[in-house]
Amino acid sequence: MEHIVTVQDAVTAFADFMEPTNGELDAIEQEMPLILADVDLIDAQIITLDRLPNELDARRIRRARNRVLSERRALANRTAGVTLPGGAA
Repeated sequence: MEHIVTVQDAVTAFADFMEPTNGELDAIEQEMPLILADVDLIDAQIITLDRLPNELDARRIRRARNRVLSERRALANRTAGVTLPGGAA
């Protein structure tokens, strides 16, 4: 049996640009606390989709929102002094 692939798949299957660069991986690692806080907020919101939120649910959502805001602030403070290469304003 012979497999048929498109020309684009054959050309770009192992292209270098398909993998994230070291800079992109560093940016993801730096944003990971915010990403995890967002996941916690989404989890707290999903729990309340099929019912009315009780006191515990409301508290969980409120704490998750506060954590997201805190992580956004921390990320903004960490990246405030970082400049991009190329002289972009």
